[in-house]
Amino acid sequence: MKIPVLKIAFLFSFLIIALMSCKEEEEILPEVKVEPNPNIAINNWILKVMKEVYLWLPEMRSPIADTSDPSTYFEALLNRPTDRFSVIYPDYKALVNSLSGISLEAGYEFTLYRESSSNNNVVAEITYVKKNSPAATSGMQRGDYITRINGTQLTLDNYKVQLGLISKPHTLITLRVNNTSGALEARPEISLVPVELAENPNFLDSVYTINGEKIGYVVYHFFAPGPGNNSTTYDQEMDAIFGELKSKGIQHLILDFRYNGGGYVSSAVNLASLIGPGVSTTDVFSKTKYNSYLMQFDNLKNVQTPFKAKPENLGKILKNNRVYVLTSTRTASASELIINGLKPYMDVFLIGDKTTGKNVGSVAFEDKENPKNPYGILPIISRSFNSLDQSDYTTGFVPNIEVKESSERLKPLGDVKELLLRKAIEQITGIPSGGRFQQLNRQDVGSSLDAKLRSGLLIESLQEK
Repeated sequence: MKIPVLKIAFLFSFLIIALMSCKEEEEILPEVKVEPNPNIAINNWILKVMKEVYLWLPEMRSPIADTSDPSTYFEALLNRPTDRFSVIYPDYKALVNSLSGISLEAGYEFTLYRESSSNNNVVAEITYVKKNSPAATSGMQRGDYITRINGTQLTLDNYKVQLGLISKPHTLITLRVNNTSGALEARPEISLVPVELAENPNFLDSVYTINGEKIGYVVYHFFAPGPGNNSTTYDQEMDAIFGELKSKGIQHLILDFRYNGGGYVSSAVNLASLIGPGVSTTDVFSKTKYNSYLMQFDNLKNVQTPFKAKPENLGKILKNNRVYVLTSTRTASASELIINGLKPYMDVFLIGDKTTGKNVGSVAFEDKENPKNPYGILPIISRSFNSLDQSDYTTGFVPNIEVKESSERLKPLGDVKELLLRKAIEQITGIPSGGRFQQLNRQDVGSSLDAKLRSGLLIESLQEK
């Protein structure tokens, strides 16, 4: 049967209209936008920075998938185990605040010990309490023992979880040594609410006259010029402290770095310039070497950091051209830079424990072009030398007199009977202490200082070079 031509034309026209309608409907469908994985941009930024500044550039590992978690991606690039110190932080602002001593906390630091070899209990011995902090207001003291947090006994199995709670409101059960009986006595429960605390690294300074020797003592907890950007408040306070020590005519200087894990190079230069005998801006404090890429640039080929000229400098009045430094296994980075940088100019006499051994430096990098990238990275970018090109302390500085703070119960910092200070005074005067002190055999499990973002850091600024 034949279909009329007119009918065929009609059907064809209908088909065209239908197809056009479908096309119009397809065009007005809303587009579904697929957001790219945010990790890609973050990881690309990490790789770009590392390819320019990483000290061990030839040994840097191949990148993994750019969609990986940024912390995993960064870690995969590192030259482990040679590189012990490069780190990434999820919050750049928190990192920078921590480097300047600003953090949310209750204001106490501690060392962890096993209570006994016969059980799994752990105690946290308070090493120092920060001024104007909730802990100071509550009456906590150096030497107090924390046994419970929020009512839970600390053990080898749970202490890491429990310590994670102290950045929030928490309670503590503590013990204190009775100075008469020597027994540990329970104290009332303490309730603490953390605050944003700006810790001043200039913790304590004193002058003692013992057996005719005038001794200056300075406790310095980390290297930071001030509490915020462009602030030099802490460096200025240190200048004033040394001006006072000089005016009092001290003959010996003891620097207490036992809790000092490092910080900014600029503050290390400032402090060293207050100590080195007769140093000036023509004397080299340290030398810095970078990777082969950075050392192509003229301003980074032969980097030498000079001392500053400081009227408060007291190096020339120190007997035997010597400075005494109190150390521990947590003495690191900028503290070790001071030790190494002063050695060509004077006798640096160490009392305490072997230091960490960090002769490499970092710079804190942020992604200024990507507001959605909160990460900050601290890759190792340099190695430090003194004026004699010495940098051989990767295993730490060995003390002249080995003393472990854990071997006695803690006495207040500045007390002449306190273990490390007492040993320094004995060395200066040549007269052994007549006191009798109980010896302890304790296993150090860790410290609150180990968790500090600034712990073990030597912070440089490429912009200053």
